[in-house]
Amino acid sequence: MKNCTHTGSEKTVEQTPSAKVHGVGRDYQHNYHDCYLEEQLVYQHLLHLVQMESPDQMIERFRALFIERSNYPEREIVTILDKITASKTAQEDFKFFLNRCCHILINRWYIQPQLHHHIVDLINLFDLFPNTLGVGNYRFREIRRLRELVKIFTNSEQYVVLRRFIQLVSNTPKQNNRQEKQPLVNLISRYPYLYEHCLISEDSTFEQQETVRNFQIKVQKKFEIDLSQYVTYKVRRVQILKKVPPSEANRILIPVHNPTLLSDSDLYSTLKQFIGKTEGNYTYQEKAQQFLKYNATNIKYHDFKDDLFEYLITSVDGKYAKGQFKQRLYSQLQNTLPDADEQKINDFLIIRTCNQLLNFLVVNSPTSPQHSTFLDLITNQGSLPTIGLLLKVVLICHKVKPHLEKRLAILFNHYENATTDMIQWLVSTLEQMNIAMSLHFGDIDLSFFKKFC
Repeated sequence: MKNCTHTGSEKTVEQTPSAKVHGVGRDYQHNYHDCYLEEQLVYQHLLHLVQMESPDQMIERFRALFIERSNYPEREIVTILDKITASKTAQEDFKFFLNRCCHILINRWYIQPQLHHHIVDLINLFDLFPNTLGVGNYRFREIRRLRELVKIFTNSEQYVVLRRFIQLVSNTPKQNNRQEKQPLVNLISRYPYLYEHCLISEDSTFEQQETVRNFQIKVQKKFEIDLSQYVTYKVRRVQILKKVPPSEANRILIPVHNPTLLSDSDLYSTLKQFIGKTEGNYTYQEKAQQFLKYNATNIKYHDFKDDLFEYLITSVDGKYAKGQFKQRLYSQLQNTLPDADEQKINDFLIIRTCNQLLNFLVVNSPTSPQHSTFLDLITNQGSLPTIGLLLKVVLICHKVKPHLEKRLAILFNHYENATTDMIQWLVSTLEQMNIAMSLHFGDIDLSFFKKFC
C-alpha cells in the first residue's frame, strides 16, 4: 500500500520548500507526490497556528475543520482538505493523516503540563455528534466523505492509542483511585513497561515516540522513588512500634502513600519474592547467574535446552508441575529449532528460544490472544511464582525483555475495556510485574529489606 502520510518529523515539514502555508502559499515541486504535498500544507498550517493561538482557539479550529467541516477561517485549507479526502487512497491513509494532525497539537501542549487537559479536550472532540447534514448543502458530498473518513479513524489503532494516551496525561499513578470497578485502560499510566507497546502506533513519528519515552522515564523514576520511600516508612514504623505506642509512632513519622494497588501484605509478599531467596539459598538473580556460568562453555543446543528446562521447572509448583505442564514445557523446548540441536549454543539460538518460551508462557499473537497457559499457571500456583518463571527467562537473556513487555501489552490491550473487578488477577499481576521489573532492571535499591525477608 502506498502510504501518503509520511512519518517524518515537523522539521521535515518545515524544511519542505513548497510547504509555505500560513495563509497559504504554494509552489509545487514536480518530484513530490500531490497527496504528500497537500498533507504537508495542512501540517505546516497547524504547526504555525499552534505556536500563535491558544489551545482553546486551536481546539475550536480543529472542531470546525475536522468535525463540522464548516466556518473554517482559511477557505484554502478547506479546499486542500477536500483534495486529501477525495484521494483514491484516503480510505486507507486518512487515519494516518488525521493522527498526525492531532499529534502536531499534542506535541506542542505536552511540554507544558498545565496544558495537558487540552490534550484530553482535543481527543474528546471525536465523541461529539456533528450537526445534522442537510442534503441541500452545496458541500454535502465533501462533508459526508470527511465524516465517513473520521469514523474510520475512530475505529482505527491510531485512535485507540490516542485514547490510551489521554489516560497518561490526565492521570498519574498516584492519582489513580482504588475503585474496584473501572476500565483497565484507566490504569495504563501505572505501568511504564507497557508504554512503548500500548502507546506507540505503526505510524508514530520520532517526536511521538520521544514523548512516550519521556513519560516512561519520568513515571518509572517516580514509582521507584515512591516505592523506596514507602518501604522505608513501613520498616521504620515497625522498628518504632517496638518502642512506642501507635499514637506516638504516628506523631514521629509522616505517613507515606502506598504507590501500588496491592495491600500491604501482598506488597510484602511481592518484595520478599523478588528480593529474598526463593529457591534454596538463591535469589532469582543469583540463580540466573549460576545458570549462565554453567552454560558459558560451548555446549550443544540440545544440552542447553535440557538445562533450561531444569532451570525453569524448579519455579513451578510441584503438584502443578507433575501434571501436564511439565510435559508441555519439555515438549515446547524440544520442538524449538530442532534442526539446530547439534549446533554450538549462540546468541541467536538463545534469543529465539527465550522468545518462543515467552510466547508459550504468556500469549502468542495479538490477532489471536489465546493465553490459557498463562491463566492456568496463575490459577494453579498464583501470580508471584508465575512472574518469577517469566523473570527467570529474561534474566538469562536481557534482550528478550522488550518481548515480554510486548506479550503483557497484548494482554492489556485485550482486556483494556474490561472492568478491574472482573480481571483482578490481571491487575495484581501487572502491579507485581511492575515491582519485579523495577527491582531487577531499574535503579531502585531495596537491599536493606533483605533482612526482613
